[in-house]
Amino acid sequence: MGEKKIKSCTAFKDNHCVASGDLLNVAGKVKSLIDQDDQASILIFNDDTSELVEVDFRGTMDDVFKRLKKSKSREQPTNVSSTTGKHLQRKRGRPKLGVVSREVTLLPRHWDWLNRQPGGASVALRKLVEEARRINRGKDKLRHSQEVAYRFMSAMAGNLPGFEEATRALFAGDSERFNRLTDLWPMDIRDHARKLAQPAFQESV
Repeated sequence: MGEKKIKSCTAFKDNHCVASGDLLNVAGKVKSLIDQDDQASILIFNDDTSELVEVDFRGTMDDVFKRLKKSKSREQPTNVSSTTGKHLQRKRGRPKLGVVSREVTLLPRHWDWLNRQPGGASVALRKLVEEARRINRGKDKLRHSQEVAYRFMSAMAGNLPGFEEATRALFAGDSERFNRLTDLWPMDIRDHARKLAQPAFQESV
């Protein structure tokens, strides 16, 4: 199911949306459908990413909920040592800021410049990253929206008429053409694709 917390999701049975909302509620509705027809083909999408959500539907409804709740509890941060299992004691001084140490490969002249900056290389790199994030926030949001919409479209509309042209319209920011090309798609697929694509068109204006 993935490590990141799933805020909301949407389930499709064939071309029809059968549930949308919190994962537990969606899983409950999907489980009911599977119990009625164990051959049913149902896909659950993470609304934030359009990635498929894997749920173990074996056993009873309670079994499914217990596994989901257990998985969800593992996503919550805890103040427990992974080696001893004991609660960690707070230390005096400045609290940790969640800094992660990783290797960075740069040319010597880059390191020379970074080391001359106030606070040293680490502080300078963080400032550069934050500034780049600020400047590219709009572009990043646009790209994310396009990728989310495209991922869903590829899974659910890849064989539908106008898919390739609709994809081009999505990445070109042409909402009018996109809506026209998706008009003939099954209603639920069309509406969800348009919902996911809307932020991309707003950012491209």
